[in-house]
Amino acid sequence: MPRRRIGFWYRLAAVICKPPLVLLIKRDWRGMENIPAEGGFITAVNHNSHVDPFAYAHYQYNTGRVPRFLAKSGLFRKGFVGAAMRGTGQIPVYRESTDALSAFRAAIDAVERGECVAFYPEGTLTRDPDGWPMTAKTGAARVALQTRCPVIPVAQWGCNELLPPYAKKPHLLPRKTHQVLAGPPVDLSRFYDKEMTAELLKEATEVIMSAVTRQLEEIRGEKAPDTPYDPRRERIEQRRRTQAQAQAQAAQAQVQSTRTRAKGPQAEAEGRST
Repeated sequence: MPRRRIGFWYRLAAVICKPPLVLLIKRDWRGMENIPAEGGFITAVNHNSHVDPFAYAHYQYNTGRVPRFLAKSGLFRKGFVGAAMRGTGQIPVYRESTDALSAFRAAIDAVERGECVAFYPEGTLTRDPDGWPMTAKTGAARVALQTRCPVIPVAQWGCNELLPPYAKKPHLLPRKTHQVLAGPPVDLSRFYDKEMTAELLKEATEVIMSAVTRQLEEIRGEKAPDTPYDPRRERIEQRRRTQAQAQAQAAQAQVQSTRTRAKGPQAEAEGRST
């Protein structure tokens, strides 16, 4: 595949980042033939380590189609980091926007210019206890349906063994293997020419994440849970458990208080009788 639109800043980032990545992790990379050689497209990638954006960028850099990641707009404002983010063509997300589609306008523009936009649909590191993809946000589906571009599902595994989610120290030895598998484009054609409702976006997102999860199942050689981990549902369940525990403790305290009050007159009467 031809290398194009890489530019000085991306090449500089590669010079800085590739040597430590090559040193720290081995590579088992597959599915590069599914990365389009021309035209705009989206990759939907699972996220299980703070290291994996760098490792995945290395993978896709080697295809000749560099990824443009979405990142918080504040990272673009000043200093070397801001210059690097702007220079490498990363895409600012303005979270203060009240219009969800406007928040991804820059991503849509990039796809329409023929760029690759890399989405982490989960929005954050997975909280699934076994590292499977969680339920996802609808940004990738919004951009895909707006542009009708190819959506390439990509699964990765191994950086989470080097630096587990939310861990502070890496596990350097033995040397870990970064496995990547890119699949064929996800078929979203049945969602075209329909009103972009919340329900439709949710369904399209589930189709995308199911494809990503299937790729990860192939990498890991095991079956994912039937129902993806849902942080929102887990928070609701946690609140319910906390409330139930508080109610049980209150009820127990009430019973204890009643017993104490009942024992008071009885103890007084026993004192008089003696």
